[in-house]
Amino acid sequence: MKKLVGYITASLPSNSFTIDLAFSLKEAGVDILELGIPFSDPVADGPVIEKANLIALNNGFKLKDLFEISSKIGNDIDTLWMGYMNPFYHYGMEKFLQKAAEYNIQGTIIPDLPFEMAQNYEDLFIKYNKANISFVAPTDSEERIKELVTNAKKFIYMVAYAGITGSGQKEDLSLIIKNVRKYSQTPLYIGFGVDEKTCKEKAKDVDGVIVGSAFVKHIIDDSLSNDEKIKRIFSIAKEIKEKINE
Repeated sequence: MKKLVGYITASLPSNSFTIDLAFSLKEAGVDILELGIPFSDPVADGPVIEKANLIALNNGFKLKDLFEISSKIGNDIDTLWMGYMNPFYHYGMEKFLQKAAEYNIQGTIIPDLPFEMAQNYEDLFIKYNKANISFVAPTDSEERIKELVTNAKKFIYMVAYAGITGSGQKEDLSLIIKNVRKYSQTPLYIGFGVDEKTCKEKAKDVDGVIVGSAFVKHIIDDSLSNDEKIKRIFSIAKEIKEKINE
């Protein structure tokens, strides 16, 4: 069965909402939750998630909110922290991984941490038995892909196109998929531009999909009540999970 990874922004609009939404997504069929750490310059994310980040920060988000949410969901939901390197660096990577161990968070997704720099932290990830998700992109050569995926843990995040999340670009990914399969047995999931309309096609030759903007756009929709937001996102997640496994 193909897997569904779902991204949501932590503490938006509140910690209790995020916790409720996380459990709703699990019920809808989300296999892995990306719990997004709000940051002022989310360089890989499109306007929807960028707006969500800024709203959460303006609402007063602090790392204690991330930890509070994680303490309530980590033992029940397969969760990764998704964020940019600045907060990890300033708080301390080892302290972050200690917290991940405390709350049973499975690892991290850090888009702006280059592979070479990530190697500096590899011993810490091994020490705490946590995964740092590897990225591959359409611009990567076969030699580069081999380097990126040979020791990949949990899953490999394949970027669907060179750009930001939430836009609708398309690229031929057959060669990159072939090269990943050549050097790794780790599951390959595709992200960027995945929603209920595109998910079936995008999932065709991979092991799962990663969905973010298609959920978050409803979190920041002020015309909806919190209950309506959760119901709508639940419905979309369920539809995507069904479509990728038809």
